[in-house]
Amino acid sequence: MRHYLDYKKRFKSYFIGILAITLFIIPFVFSYAQTVSDLNTRIAEKNQDIMQLEREIAAYQTQLDDLGKQKNSLSSSIAALDLTRKKLIADISLTQKKIDKTNLKIQNLSSQINTKEKSISVNSDAIKSEIRQVNEMELSSMMEIILSEKDFSFVWNDIENMATINSRIREHIIALREVKGELEDTRTETLDAKKELSDFKSELADQKKIVDQNTAEKKKLLAQTKNNEVNYQKLLKDRLTQKDAFEKELRDYESQLKYILDPSTLPSGGVLSWPLNSILITQVFGKTEAGKRLYANGTHNGVDFRASVGTPVKAMADGVVAGRGDTDTQCAGVSFGRFVLIKYNNGLASTYGHLSLIKANTGDKVARGDVVGYSGNTGYSTGPHLHVSLYAKNAVEVKTLPSKSCPGRILTQPIAPINAYLDPLFYLPPTVSSMFK
Repeated sequence: MRHYLDYKKRFKSYFIGILAITLFIIPFVFSYAQTVSDLNTRIAEKNQDIMQLEREIAAYQTQLDDLGKQKNSLSSSIAALDLTRKKLIADISLTQKKIDKTNLKIQNLSSQINTKEKSISVNSDAIKSEIRQVNEMELSSMMEIILSEKDFSFVWNDIENMATINSRIREHIIALREVKGELEDTRTETLDAKKELSDFKSELADQKKIVDQNTAEKKKLLAQTKNNEVNYQKLLKDRLTQKDAFEKELRDYESQLKYILDPSTLPSGGVLSWPLNSILITQVFGKTEAGKRLYANGTHNGVDFRASVGTPVKAMADGVVAGRGDTDTQCAGVSFGRFVLIKYNNGLASTYGHLSLIKANTGDKVARGDVVGYSGNTGYSTGPHLHVSLYAKNAVEVKTLPSKSCPGRILTQPIAPINAYLDPLFYLPPTVSSMFK
């Protein structure tokens, strides 16, 4: 009887222990629920702010598109710069809201991690307690308990209780495994959120630089034209004449370069990803109606995408940055402006032209989707857009070209034989939208 009474005491202490653990968990879960609810409310508020800013940015873009359809004048150019500045400031606000939202998301994930770690600890403690109870039971001779007990129903009840404990151990182990799996998932999500936060902060710093460039560009334009429409139109005419002369000069030079294109070195179609998140094609590769108007030889050597100033531009595949530069520092308004040349691992290479800001440096390894710069309106450009030229990888290099059209200047930019230029749309995903003619 003494063994049985001791056993009953131990079984009673087991349930007291479980009750204590439960009483510990309840207030913590309640507090955690309040925290999660508050964070989710604040995240929802940030989502509303983000949606409002996105509508504001879309309205600015519509106004910029309408301006782009108007005759090119000093007043329209100044208006476009002012609208671009407003849009860029809205972009900065949007990025800041995304940073705030991501910080809240990380707080929420941290709370989840703490909760899961405490749940693991509670389950571990419960398992230890249950195993200890089972060990204590097994130390007592079951035969002694049976022989000392006249009413076997009590014994069978206690045997059933021990089976119940074993069942609860299994339940806690299963719960422990599930929580550990969830914990790993949450930790991975947290790492992703932290990287996202780092990217947003980097983008915010870049956007502020682009705003400063926009301000400087407006001051420069007003100084060059003395805020006079006649001076502005003369500036446009001179740049167009110089651009046509340089384009012919470059075309003649590239036509003389000897290159044998080996199709076996080129990948199949569709191997590249889009360089922008939102795609609208404004000019295709080759001879087009627009090409006849805009280019001396009537041929466009790449593809143009509509992209407002400050739009992130991404690598289309894994590769290495083979060069970067700014042709405007050598001869303003005749070529790519700010550019990045990337040589991909798949046998292709591309130049991004007319950028407002360059992120990647020569020699950098880039992965598909990495931001290498931001679109702009530098070089010879009739409006903000992204120009993409595509080549056979081993045929293009950043070279220097003494320029007759810009006397005394040596232009540095990607140069390739004429037959090394490829149609980007063949290697990009299926065309989604266009406005070209």
